[in-house]
Amino acid sequence: MSDYLNSVKKRFQGYKKLGEDTFAQLSDEGLFWQYNAESNSVAIIVQHMAGNMLSRWTDFLTSDGEKEWRKRDEEFDHTITTRTELLHKWNKGWDCLFSALNLLSEDDLDNTIYIRNEPLVVIDAINRQLAHYPYHVGQIVFIGKMIAGEKWNSLSIPKGQSETFSPTQTLPGREGFKKEA
Repeated sequence: MSDYLNSVKKRFQGYKKLGEDTFAQLSDEGLFWQYNAESNSVAIIVQHMAGNMLSRWTDFLTSDGEKEWRKRDEEFDHTITTRTELLHKWNKGWDCLFSALNLLSEDDLDNTIYIRNEPLVVIDAINRQLAHYPYHVGQIVFIGKMIAGEKWNSLSIPKGQSETFSPTQTLPGREGFKKEA
């Protein structure tokens, strides 16, 4: 399989793990906390990501990535009410993404697909999502840090510990990307 596809899968897995490591540090109440009425909670971000993933990755090579059945505006309503629901939607979206990626071959990478009737080469469509999902995972982590405050356990090199971090250590979510000596 293509080095590109393997790399993309590892990156997506790493961002999925960052989200999950954040969920683990939040109370059930924290998953639904909003800074203000205009901001999104972790649950709303998960809902949006799952809706996007299901739309983009279902029939990835054969149908427009913006499905007629998607109701994007509803992704920003408060419909998830429990941690169990949140995790179900989260996993359903990621499962759809990984299933689609696992079906791709190197020969598919130069094909053209469509998102909202815009033609994109498969590599560009993947890269588009590889920029979109980390953006939202970053929001999830930031919200988690705001909620947890001093109780936050760093998901990277903790502040002030860069000098003591060993180049042979692997950061969370970056397994398989070890620095070569």
